[in-house]
Amino acid sequence: MTKTTAETGGETSKLPPKPPAREGRVSLRRYAKLFRKDILSAQPARLYRAWMAEFRTPFFRSFMCNDPELVDLVLKGRPDDFPKSDRIREGLAPLLGNSVFITNGETWKRQRRIIDPAFEGGRVRDVFPAMWDAGVAAVDRLAPNADGQPLEIELQTSHAAADVIFRTLFSIPIEHEVAGAVFDKFKDHQRAQPVVNLGALLPLPKWFPRFHSKQTKETARDIRALITQLTEDRMAQIKAGTAPDDLATKIMTTKDPETGAQFDTEEMVDQVAIFFLAGHETSASALAWSLYLLAQFPEWQDRVAAEAEAAIDPEKIYFSTMSKLKLSRDVFREAMRLYPPVPMMVREAACPESFRARKVPKGSQIVLSPWHLHRHERIWDNPDGFDPGRFATEEGKACMRKAYIPFSSGQRVCPGSAFAMIEGPLILSLLIRAYRFEIVTEKPAMPVAHLTVRGKDGIWLRLTQRG
Repeated sequence: MTKTTAETGGETSKLPPKPPAREGRVSLRRYAKLFRKDILSAQPARLYRAWMAEFRTPFFRSFMCNDPELVDLVLKGRPDDFPKSDRIREGLAPLLGNSVFITNGETWKRQRRIIDPAFEGGRVRDVFPAMWDAGVAAVDRLAPNADGQPLEIELQTSHAAADVIFRTLFSIPIEHEVAGAVFDKFKDHQRAQPVVNLGALLPLPKWFPRFHSKQTKETARDIRALITQLTEDRMAQIKAGTAPDDLATKIMTTKDPETGAQFDTEEMVDQVAIFFLAGHETSASALAWSLYLLAQFPEWQDRVAAEAEAAIDPEKIYFSTMSKLKLSRDVFREAMRLYPPVPMMVREAACPESFRARKVPKGSQIVLSPWHLHRHERIWDNPDGFDPGRFATEEGKACMRKAYIPFSSGQRVCPGSAFAMIEGPLILSLLIRAYRFEIVTEKPAMPVAHLTVRGKDGIWLRLTQRG
């Protein structure tokens, strides 16, 4: 099924960058060290072909599931039997508090009942002008850098994605004093936040301190204080009847249909923190890799540019434009296949299970890896190759249905998935319409995963005005 580099030839023989897999067995201490540096290269190569793999430590057992039937069972068939692992909470708690990303059970269900209406199809259409404005601002912001000199593009896509979040959530641009401060503090938090916390590796009691670094706690506290300021200001506007009709107002005025309760300020701060983390960090990653792939494959870049030129009227904002950006959408999809922003998800078995005739004890960690599932050699044709055209084929559509989960799946699917699939292709099209992007050969990109899949030393591109 899989085409080799030699078989494909020409432009398609250039494979996008992929981190080397770990060789051989390693001790738990060595694995933790590798994992802390990069989740992806810490894993063995066999996971790109295995349907399931078991890992044992003195403290817990872990099962990685690449079998699409098992993935469906965990995410769709019996999701309540596989809640999110508390190990995910350990490293993220200082920033995310009790947000929808890390809660389980009735708390999570109540939070989703309040959040989901804000991201329904009609609401995405309502915030489209704000996305458009953020995209146009991103094009304008890049103009001074369109001189052919190397530019670290992740910083630029991060800026653009943060702008989208603040414009759609609070109706303020990234240039707003508080929005800009959150963005700056978040960059500091990313550098301070380790991917592995002691509590994620050891079965520590709840009262035992988690030893987050001083900088991790300080940056999280600063970010939450700034978000609290925005939230309290919005609550005052809602009470005064002057609040704009944006996502924050929608969420803060939505009552749980079962209890009638609304989010209080602290819980709203938790949710805004995850909207910023998930909606900003993941979108920035996907957009940066999309630009890199189009730079590596200029024939696809030219096709996307032609599509954007024909579809986009710079003087008018039409939501219907999105239906014309099909190539851009498929490029964005393929970028998330090759570089899923969240490379792994961890669930926990709430009761004893049997997977592929193997006993799975209660409390075992169930790892679902979009990174390995999206590149699985027994599922995808040319799994490591860049081919946006695959999504137009019946085989590609079938693979997408059974082995494509960049937004997770089932009841815990990302509530902002439809939002992201408008934001990403729109900004990608606006940027490609304005600029030509080229690879910086002396600064090759290599993916690593911490919170999301980013470039080890950044993603460097050259851009020039598209004439």
